[in-house]
Amino acid sequence: NALAGRYLKAGDPVINIDAKNKELLRHSPGDNNKGIKWHRQGQPPRVGTYELPDPAIRKAVLYGVYDMAANTGWVTVGSDGDTAAFAVATLGRWWEHVGKPRYPNTTRLLMTADAGGSNRYRVRLWKTELAALATQTGLASTVCHYPPGTSKWNKTEHRLFSAITSNWRGRPLTSHEVIVKLIGATTTSTGLTVHAEADPGSYPRGIKITNAQMATIAPQSTPDTSHGERNYTVRPATTAATSRKPSTVPC
Repeated sequence: NALAGRYLKAGDPVINIDAKNKELLRHSPGDNNKGIKWHRQGQPPRVGTYELPDPAIRKAVLYGVYDMAANTGWVTVGSDGDTAAFAVATLGRWWEHVGKPRYPNTTRLLMTADAGGSNRYRVRLWKTELAALATQTGLASTVCHYPPGTSKWNKTEHRLFSAITSNWRGRPLTSHEVIVKLIGATTTSTGLTVHAEADPGSYPRGIKITNAQMATIAPQSTPDTSHGERNYTVRPATTAATSRKPSTVPC
């Protein structure tokens, strides 16, 4: 919290990142989407009878970025796996379209994240993709993971995702396009605005990162003196041998 305060005072970006629960499509509003929404007589949306996964319809995978200083959100709606590559691809999209224009002179970025999920600190793919993004953007990216059991502190949950859930309450999520529109229409009395877009890219699970690959990016990562396993800074690569592009898809 103190570190975030110093970054904000200096005018550098501080973001909170997190993945939202996967959403079933073409189903009636379930326990996570209770509420009432009126429709014209004879024009109800068609949904499934039971809230059960349909193998033929991919779930919506949501990953969000909340900018503390600007009170804005970015949500990528994917249709493949909630992997570390998908998480870093969302960060890359946010930086290219929002972060870089808003913070043109910054050389560093602070992000807070949960200790679990696709961005958990023990995932090797998360570290390698983040190192590639740091090289691509030229930003020294500091990551602070919340200690286990403290994910309720993540501001993405109660400043971004909670507002999204309230906005689409009672509405059947019939397609990825509907989800993108509902998220993009989310606002709050405190001035929150949200941008959402679909990501049709493929992010396969089970990618293995070898010890040799980890050794390659080791010079880019510096652990903090306090719980360095969860708090660390990833800097841009200084040689061509350690640089590569992250697994993003064209925007």
